[in-house]
Amino acid sequence: MSYNFDEIIQRRGTNSYKWDTAQEEDVLPMWVADMDFRTAQPVIDALAKRVAHGIFGYTKVPQAYYDATIFWFHRRYGFTIEKDWILFTSGVVPALSAIIKALTKPGDKVLVQTPVYNCFFSSIRNDECQLVTNELVYRNGTYSIDFEDLEKKAADPDVKLMLLCNPHNPVGRVWSKEELTRIGEICINNKVIVVSDEIHCDLTYQSHQHIPFASISNAFLQNSVTCVAPTKAFNLAGIQVANIVTENELIRKKIDKALNINEVCEINVFAVEALIASYNDGESWLEQLKIYLWDNYTVLKNFFTEKLPHIQVLPLEATYLVWIDCKALGISTTEIVEKILQEKKLWLNDGAMYGDKDERFIRINIACPRQQLMEGLIRMYDILKQH
Repeated sequence: MSYNFDEIIQRRGTNSYKWDTAQEEDVLPMWVADMDFRTAQPVIDALAKRVAHGIFGYTKVPQAYYDATIFWFHRRYGFTIEKDWILFTSGVVPALSAIIKALTKPGDKVLVQTPVYNCFFSSIRNDECQLVTNELVYRNGTYSIDFEDLEKKAADPDVKLMLLCNPHNPVGRVWSKEELTRIGEICINNKVIVVSDEIHCDLTYQSHQHIPFASISNAFLQNSVTCVAPTKAFNLAGIQVANIVTENELIRKKIDKALNINEVCEINVFAVEALIASYNDGESWLEQLKIYLWDNYTVLKNFFTEKLPHIQVLPLEATYLVWIDCKALGISTTEIVEKILQEKKLWLNDGAMYGDKDERFIRINIACPRQQLMEGLIRMYDILKQH
């Protein structure tokens, strides 16, 4: 089946967080990380079939759910998972909060690599832990890891966990095996458990291949927890489903208890059907989607090269969230983003919310029909050209 990603689908008026949060109807939202495409037809068909049944009682998670998850990660990433390692929950953010609650006590420290997904900060804060940052090194238009600083921070005995964003949101990196191996060795040596958020793992481009952190060695498998979901890749955020994967039985029992305490230990009937259909029958749609997203990135990059060459678009190795360096404008991105929203009704993300201390970056969501992308770029250009 061939999919039409150019189709404009009206989302305003559907209680969309992305589209209906703004009061003005002419606001174009390119901020929240969901896509403006219909999901794969097999997923729609599976949900429609379940709706037609008409009874939506308490749901048991079947063997087919586990089989679909296990098969997907084994076939695509060589990551062998067993059923007993899987804990299901309503999303990766609830998963992170439950994991932190399970594996720390108030006052403990949690290590993150900034700039990073902003919900990392709130999950740490809500569990009464302290944030420790290993700032990524930005040099020559890309990011790398400051391993010397990471080793120093991990050596603090109060640091109990490291939240790893793999692939990384918002900087778009796919961490290499060498980088992941060094992270893992530092954490093992310092008795720091790695919690790897791999929600964007299915959205990698070109020669970049996602490597599950836990798949690298048995030692890493024992010292880690992996969070995965089909929600980013298949545009299912509103369905609310995710899996926590850990081989370590002691860690798994603690997390299971925290999930139950937080009452996020169940998923709904549609979450079950959507995951099974995505992993079993959605691959063709996903591969077509990735081609379209890469073409969108190319369009955006060429637009900036031609019209705003002093602004740097960072390489996109994964995700559909493009990180753009606006330092050359000479004003903070907080001011830029606000100005673009107020004057051109285009809603973008300010890099400061991800820990960008220099206020030089903005994040733009390119998971939309090309016509919509071009409209957003034109609105952005009308403001940025003034600087």
